[in-house]
Amino acid sequence: MEDFRRSYLRLCKEGGVDTQESVLAQLQDTRTATGSWRLDLSGQSVSADTCGVLGRALQNDTLFTEVILSDCMLSEEGAKLLLTGLCSNTTVKVLDLKGNNMRGTGAEALGQLLVRNKMLRRLVLEWNALGMWEEGFAVFCEGLASNTSLTQLDLRNNQINHQGAAELCVALKRNSTLQELDVRWNNMGLLGGRSLLEGVQQNRTLLKLEMAGNNIPSDTLRAIEQSMNHNADRQSTFRESRSRTQVLSKEIQLLKEEKGRQFLSLMETIDRQKDEMGRSSRNSSMRLGQLHEALNEQKSSVNSLTAKLQMTEAALALSEQKAHDLGELLTRVKMEKTELRDRQSREIKKEQEDSALREAKLLKEVNSLSEKNLQLKNKLEESERRCKTQQDQIFELKQELTNTTAELKLRLAQTEERLDMEKRRSKQAVEDMDSLRQKEVDHLTRHQEESERALQERILKLEGQRIQLEEVDKIFPKTNLKINGEVSRTKASLVTERAQAEEELGKVRAQVRLEEQQHLTSLEEKLRAVRQSRDESQNHCTQQKQTLAELHARVGQQSIEMDSLRRRIEELQQDLAGKEQEKVSEVTRVRVELQEQIGHLQAERTAQGGLKEKIAALEREMKVLSTTHREALLDKESEISSLLERLRIREGEIQRIREDEAQRASFLQNAILTYVQGSSLAHFSPKK
Repeated sequence: MEDFRRSYLRLCKEGGVDTQESVLAQLQDTRTATGSWRLDLSGQSVSADTCGVLGRALQNDTLFTEVILSDCMLSEEGAKLLLTGLCSNTTVKVLDLKGNNMRGTGAEALGQLLVRNKMLRRLVLEWNALGMWEEGFAVFCEGLASNTSLTQLDLRNNQINHQGAAELCVALKRNSTLQELDVRWNNMGLLGGRSLLEGVQQNRTLLKLEMAGNNIPSDTLRAIEQSMNHNADRQSTFRESRSRTQVLSKEIQLLKEEKGRQFLSLMETIDRQKDEMGRSSRNSSMRLGQLHEALNEQKSSVNSLTAKLQMTEAALALSEQKAHDLGELLTRVKMEKTELRDRQSREIKKEQEDSALREAKLLKEVNSLSEKNLQLKNKLEESERRCKTQQDQIFELKQELTNTTAELKLRLAQTEERLDMEKRRSKQAVEDMDSLRQKEVDHLTRHQEESERALQERILKLEGQRIQLEEVDKIFPKTNLKINGEVSRTKASLVTERAQAEEELGKVRAQVRLEEQQHLTSLEEKLRAVRQSRDESQNHCTQQKQTLAELHARVGQQSIEMDSLRRRIEELQQDLAGKEQEKVSEVTRVRVELQEQIGHLQAERTAQGGLKEKIAALEREMKVLSTTHREALLDKESEISSLLERLRIREGEIQRIREDEAQRASFLQNAILTYVQGSSLAHFSPKK
């Protein structure tokens, strides 16, 4: 508001115009109930110069949405300057020019305003004289016809005659946004009413038309009301159809989104399956590689053993050195055994220390857990004995390992059999994954087809509803014609309605023909595109046939080469078969040895698992005892709290008793004092 005030003062200084104090007083922070800004100068006498300054100020203003200049006695020049400034405004939506005696030049300025301004929604022109000058009012009506934003127009008491009504008729025929028009208390008469009836019959947006006080017969007024009702029904049906189309479009969009999501989920599942297939293939390849490496290692070990055997047969002199080496190995094994024993003894000591600490804590808390600690010590001694037996078994296993070097060939055969089995399993897994993928793809395609069928059925139903609505729109004016035919007084209105209905039917037919022509053109374009695609496909097919012929020739040449290669491959396969048999025998031997080692290790694991379970059971018993001890402590604490509360209650009762006794003592003292005082007064009082 202050910016507008400053601009007003600046423009007054630039133009040498005296500022009006009434205008400055009204330029304050005045908002409406809706939060919009209002410039209210109603009842103020505004000169032409101030109108020019206000027009220039409102030309680029973005604050005010309502301008009220009712009963301001504006001159023709002032109104023209103000309206020219408002032509380029983009925020004013309500303009009130009531009671300003505007005539020819004002009407022309209003016409230019309606042509140039695209934001004005409501225009009040009550108590003016726009209809006195026919030329100016014609310009105003032309502006109204070309306007696309105005929805409410008030033309009460503007001296509009039947010629002005004819101009309004032309404007209403061309206008497509006006919804409310008030032309009460003018001088239109019978001719003006008929002309307005013609304009209203061709207009489809006007919903309210006030025409009281114009000397118009009741027949025309009824006809105008019927046309207004027709417009209201049209707009209601149009709104319903628009809401339905919006709902349908939303449903279609939701269905499209669902289809997109389903497609994306399908693609994601396919990608996941591909990843899983790749992972499985990689894992199988990794397993095969590991097995091949194991085979190679075993082969190398076998080769080394054979070399050692040859060396022993060739040079017996080296036996002494080997015996010495074996003695060193035995010393190393003994050292390892001693180290293992030391480690086990350390672990046992640590466990004993931990158990001793736990026993000390438990003895402090509960004396009843001492017997269980003794049992734990006995169990630990048993575990030491078992550890000694396990050490003996380990020594025996080492001796057996030296004797099982000759059985490596059998293990190699077993490893090869495992390789074949894993290859078959991997192939079966790949085939199962392919079958599952195909089933999922078929299921998803069926689901998509069912959804597409449901959508097509919905679209057909909606088209049937749309056709029914169009039939209702066509049948509705015919029923009105039958009803109006029974009334004798409304013959003229019936003729006009029939003409209007025929014109509407012609327009509808023309629109339908245009739509059919557009549809035919689109179908022709589609046919052309299909034909072009067919020609292109035929050309592509011919090219593919040529390439196929060339490929057949190449295949014939390559088949000859393949036969020669197959022969070579068969020879190589025979060689490989002999080698694989040797590998199988070696792998079987290695498998037998590995299984024996695994059995011994599993037995040791089971023994260790039993010890762990016993330790866990003891810890559980300790936890149970601790929980019972805690619960007992909590119970004792609750009993102590209850006893404390009882003591507090007894102390309160004792305090009350003491207070009562103090009160009684005070009462007795008071009574004694009163008695003593009364007796002394009676003793010393004079006799009558």
